[in-house]
Amino acid sequence: MPEKIRIAIAGAGNCASSLVQGIHFYRPSAGNNGHSDEMVGLMHEDLGGYRPCDIEVVAAFDIDARKVGRPLNDALAARPNCTKVFCELPPGGPIVQMGELLDGVSEHMLDWPEDRRFVIANKTAVDVERVLEETGAEVLLNYLPVGSQLATEFYAQCCLNTGVSLVNCMPVFIVSNETWAARFIRKGIPCVGDDIKAQVGATIVHRTLMKLFNDRGVKVDTTYQLNTGGNTDFLNMLNRHRLSSKKVSKTEAVQSTMDHPLPADNVHIGPADYVPFQNDNKVCFLRIEGRGFGGMPMNLELRLSVEDSPNSAGVAIDAIRCCKLALQRGIGGPLYPVAAYFMKHPPIQMPDTESRQKIEEFIKNGVVAR
Repeated sequence: MPEKIRIAIAGAGNCASSLVQGIHFYRPSAGNNGHSDEMVGLMHEDLGGYRPCDIEVVAAFDIDARKVGRPLNDALAARPNCTKVFCELPPGGPIVQMGELLDGVSEHMLDWPEDRRFVIANKTAVDVERVLEETGAEVLLNYLPVGSQLATEFYAQCCLNTGVSLVNCMPVFIVSNETWAARFIRKGIPCVGDDIKAQVGATIVHRTLMKLFNDRGVKVDTTYQLNTGGNTDFLNMLNRHRLSSKKVSKTEAVQSTMDHPLPADNVHIGPADYVPFQNDNKVCFLRIEGRGFGGMPMNLELRLSVEDSPNSAGVAIDAIRCCKLALQRGIGGPLYPVAAYFMKHPPIQMPDTESRQKIEEFIKNGVVAR
């Protein structure tokens, strides 16, 4: 039996809820050795000898009064979390501890009805590095809100100081920043980032369709991707000042599939609006306009509806296990193909078919070539 992968979570929100539910949901059923229809939805049931149930959350940090001081499994059910429950969690889990606030909360997030907004706990932040060391955490997942530049940098520094691997699920550029990446390389600490793709979400679908047009000789002239949702991520992004890196991340992820990227005025990719009753449901409206044989016009319109947080957890559960393999093998710095396949803004963009093949090579042989 493999040893547990000990993880810490910064941000006990919807994405953390789906991830922890998934860890429990994919526990092997008695007598079937884990091979059953209930294993549907995984890209890798077994990844380098590790299954989802081998992941153990040993530490969690948040700033909300309804979560701090409570066992994690209980805190994940607290508002403003609104993701669907697909696996009832048993009571318990590590106590959620007060993290550093810094720029982790946008001011407008304090003015909404209590079941939607953040309620900042009146507590002093714990010594995060001490907690990571005492719990033996090996991988930290950053699930902080979009725009949390200083807070993300704080947790990245904690990883560097404690030797903990980082999976940066949000669009503050750490792993894809040359200076930060060099620090992880020097310390020999594996990291994956930045800005997690969904398993089958707006970005991966948009990338696939744009590449299809490009590969089949269709000249794309314009495209847009508009997204609506009702979770705290979309509420947070009503503050457009926090969106600059998010728009860069999503736009570059799509543009990188093209031989000749579109002019800035001909591409629009980003959140459209917050629709409270959608809760954790995310709806993507996508349009591509182009010209085919003989210059004849064509266009494609698509509507994609997904549960946002489980869609992300299906990727995080593999990124965690890849970091564990890197730690075992003494591989430090950005895991290039892993980041390219799982993240919107990796250090190096790759076609998805290429990065997927290189991930399989990494799992089998520990190859992390650019």
